Amino acid sequence: MSDTVNNTPVSSNPDPAKLTAEEVIAQLRTMRSQIDDVAPLSKERRKLVKMRLRTQTAPVVEASISVIGSSDKVAQAVGQPLAGVLQLQSDSVHWNLVADELRSFLKGIEGANLLRREELAFIASQAYSFGSQLARSPVNADLVPQVEEIKRLKTLARRKKAPQNPPTPSPTPAPADDTSTAPKS
Repeated sequence: MSDTVNNTPVSSNPDPAKLTAEEVIAQLRTMRSQIDDVAPLSKERRKLVKMRLRTQTAPVVEASISVIGSSDKVAQAVGQPLAGVLQLQSDSVHWNLVADELRSFLKGIEGANLLRREELAFIASQAYSFGSQLARSPVNADLVPQVEEIKRLKTLARRKKAPQNPPTPSPTPAPADDTSTAPKS
C-alpha cells in the first residue's frame, strides 16, 4: 500500500516540530539570501512594468517566442538564443507558482494571527470584567487603579479623533478704498 494520497507524501511523523515566529523569520531570511533577484520594486517601477506588460499578453509573448525558434536571424537580432528564452519563460511560470504559494501562506499567517488577537481581546475583556467586579470589594482595593486606567483608555479609544487638518482661518476683508475721507487736491 502506498504512503501517498493524491500524490502528496504522508509524513511518518504525524506532529512535526512546530516553528516559533522567530524561527520562521530566520528561515525566511535564509531563503531570501539564497534566491537571486528578490529586491522589491519601487511603486513607480512596478507601475511602469505593469503598464508595459498590458499589451504583451501571454499568447502574444508565446507567438513571438516561436518567431525566435523559426529564424536564427531573429535570434541573433534579439541577442537571445531560443533555449535561453524558453528557460526564462519556464522560470517565470515556476516563480509565479512560488508567488501564489507565498500569498496563500501569508493569508494563512495573517488569519491565524487575527484569531490570536481575537482570543487576546476576549481574555482581556474577561479580565477587565472580573477585575471590575472584584474591585468593588475593599479587600481588592489594589485592583481599583488598574480598572480605572482601563476605563480611561476605553474612553479615549471611543472618542472620535479630531480632524487632522487645522481649521483654515477665515480670510480678512481687504481694507476698502474710502475716497470720501481722502483729502482732495
